[in-house]
Amino acid sequence: MADTYTPPVTGTGVKATIQRIGGHLAGMIMPNIGAFIAWGLITALFIPTGWLPNETLAQMVDPIIKTLLPVLIAYTGGRMVHGQRGAVVGAVAVMGVVVGTDAPMFLGAMIIGPLTALILKYVDKFTEARTKAGFEMLVDNFSAGIVGGAMAVAGMLAIGPVVETVTTAAGNAVEWLVHNNLLPVASVLIEPAKVLFLNNAINHGVLSPLGVAEAAEQGKSILFMLESNPGPGLGLLLAYLLFGPRTLRPSTPAAMIIHFFGGIHEIYFPYVLMKPRLILAVIAGGAAGVFAFIVTGAGLVATPSPGSIFAYLAVTPRGGWLGSGLGILVATGVSFLVAAVLLGFGRGEKAEPEATEPDTTEPAATEPAATEPAATKPAATEPATAQSDTIKSAKSDTAKSDTAEPNTAEPGTASTTAPVTREA
Repeated sequence: MADTYTPPVTGTGVKATIQRIGGHLAGMIMPNIGAFIAWGLITALFIPTGWLPNETLAQMVDPIIKTLLPVLIAYTGGRMVHGQRGAVVGAVAVMGVVVGTDAPMFLGAMIIGPLTALILKYVDKFTEARTKAGFEMLVDNFSAGIVGGAMAVAGMLAIGPVVETVTTAAGNAVEWLVHNNLLPVASVLIEPAKVLFLNNAINHGVLSPLGVAEAAEQGKSILFMLESNPGPGLGLLLAYLLFGPRTLRPSTPAAMIIHFFGGIHEIYFPYVLMKPRLILAVIAGGAAGVFAFIVTGAGLVATPSPGSIFAYLAVTPRGGWLGSGLGILVATGVSFLVAAVLLGFGRGEKAEPEATEPDTTEPAATEPAATEPAATKPAATEPATAQSDTIKSAKSDTAKSDTAEPNTAEPGTASTTAPVTREA
C-alpha cells in the first residue's frame, strides 16, 4: 500500500531504508487523510473560538483525534502487514496506547499497529501446520484475541509512560531555550514536537504560561508566536502542491485552507510523517519566522487559538500587523524553498509519465503488422483451389477419352482463373 503514495525504493543503503520507512508511514497516514480533514473542519467550525461555536458538536473533537484517528492508523498499518487479521489486532492493540496517555497517540499507533500484525503473522505460520482439520476457526479467533489483548496491555504499560516522559523532556528543553534567549533555536525542538502531535503540550503547557507573564509586564509577548505561526506548515503544503507526489496533490488545497484559515496545524503533520526529511523544512521556516519576529519587535497580546491568520490578526496589538505578517511570510517562503529542494522540485514525478509513454505506443505500432498475414491467407488459398478444380476437370475429360476438347478448354480455364487470382 505504501507504494501507492511513494515511488518504488531500490537499494539497501541508509537512504533507501529511510525512504522505505517514509513510504510505510505514508501508507498508514494518507489513506486516512479524509478523516483528518473531517476532524479539521469540525474543529475549525465548532470549538469555542471557531467560526460557528457549538458546545454540543464540539464534543466530537477530542474523541476523534484521541481515539478514532489512532485506531484508523493502527488498523491501516496492521492491514499492510497481515491483511484483515492484522488490521483487527492492530486496532485492538492501539487502544492500550490511547488509554495510557492523554496526548493523541499517532506515533504510538504507527508503531504498535504493524508490530502487532507482524507478531500475529508469525503466530499464524506456527499454528497453520499444527492445527487439525475442523479447529481452524477456533485457533484463528483465539490466537488473534490473545495477541491483540496482550499487545494492548503492553502498549498501555510501556508506550504511554514513554510518551509522557518525552513530552515532559521537550517542554523542559523549550523552557530552557526561552530563558536563555535562544528563541530561533527553539524551533529545532518545537517543530518535531508538533509533528508528533505534542504541539498542545508545548504551547499550552510551557509557552502560554510564560507568555502570559511577559505580556502582563510588556503588553505583548513573542512567546505566543513560536508554536502558533502558520507559515512553516503553509510553505510545506505549497511545496507538496507543486512538487509532491501526484496522488497527494488533490488533497493539498483543502489542507491548506484548513491549516492557514482554520488554524488547525495538525492537518499538515501527516505530510511530514510521510517524508520525514521534510522536518528540516518546517524547522528552517520556523526559525526564520522567529528571527523575523525578533528583528521587527513583533508580539501578541494573547495566544492565537486556533493558530489561523485571522486569530493572529485578532490578537496583534495596534501597529504590530507589519511585524506579524512579515514573520509569517518569511516562514512560509523559507519552508517552501527548503521543502521544494528536498522534494527535488518534482523531477521524479515528471519522469514517471515519460517513461511509460513508449510502452503504450508500441502495441499500436505492431498491430497492423500482425494483421497482414491474415489478409494474405485467403489469397494464398485461391490458386490452390483453382488448381484442384483444373485437375478434377482434367481427370473427368480423360475418362471420356475426348482429348481435343479438354485440350482447348484447359488453356481457357487456366486463362480465366489466373487473372482473377492476380486481381485478388
